[in-house]
Amino acid sequence: MATIKDVARLAGVGLGTASRVVSGKGAVSPATLAKVRKAIEELDFRPSHAARSLLSGTTQMIGVYIPILKGTFYTPILQLVDAELRANGMHMVVAFGSGQGDARGQAIEGIEFLMQRGCDGIITMSTALLNSDIEAFTARGWKMVAVNHNANGQSEQCFYVDHRQGGALAAAALLAHKHSKIAVIAGPSSAPDNVDRISGFMAELQRCGIDPKVLWIAESDFSPEGGWACAEELHKSGYEFTAVWCANDEMAVGALSYFQQAGIAVPQQVSVLGYDDTPSAEFTAPRLTSVHVPWRDVTLSGLNSLLNRCYGGERPVSRQYPVSVTHRASLAEAARK
Repeated sequence: MATIKDVARLAGVGLGTASRVVSGKGAVSPATLAKVRKAIEELDFRPSHAARSLLSGTTQMIGVYIPILKGTFYTPILQLVDAELRANGMHMVVAFGSGQGDARGQAIEGIEFLMQRGCDGIITMSTALLNSDIEAFTARGWKMVAVNHNANGQSEQCFYVDHRQGGALAAAALLAHKHSKIAVIAGPSSAPDNVDRISGFMAELQRCGIDPKVLWIAESDFSPEGGWACAEELHKSGYEFTAVWCANDEMAVGALSYFQQAGIAVPQQVSVLGYDDTPSAEFTAPRLTSVHVPWRDVTLSGLNSLLNRCYGGERPVSRQYPVSVTHRASLAEAARK
């Protein structure tokens, strides 16, 4: 395989001159440019990734940290980032939470792993990071954006959705269908986005005259298994309910599955509402009504902002992400009892 030294030797120029032609940086006379390009063509020279990195000063790699490598939430996001990077001649490196330690420690370790592998910039989707963690990474000169993280004083790096509004919209959707006997399957209380969703939901119920304290509520882990377990606990609790709101779609999928197993008809007997509006919501049985969060727009804005910082350019970056409700078959008028 030909090297840059072979190109320089065949073209009769110095190594620095050949490198300037390959990298496109620096002045080269038209005659010299033609000789080097002819040598490149004759040798079928293709610079390796390492060589391109040395020539350009960048690796053309972006790191992505996600807390967990499973489920239907992160997969479309990773596919989107990978497609956008590849379309621009770049590549994605992924790290996810694993090993010992809590979620924050795993996130810090994963981000450090990505930077040690030479990534030019990092997208993180961990809600476990503290504002001080992001400040520390930035102080080390690392280029980073945080998706679904709201860090005070670091708004330029953070791309965040109004989850309080999302929770309020979930409550409004249930109230509009005359539901007042409501159960809630929440995500982890340690997750700030979950806290905002639940807060917005409860505030809207209270505003409309329903005391949140009388609701049945359980905390789970955003997984289908957790949704199933909570739905089973709810069913056996004796609590009278006509609707269940799950703080993400994966738990809603688990709840739907349990209700089908238990012979509870959705939405004839119980309505189920999810959150995120992931692709899986369209293919549940029945199809899941869900709070739509425009994660594609959020992710693209974060990615474009990072690429602008890493490589220059003016890729479009939005800061407004309207939240709505996508109505499907799992939500109906409250059943009369």
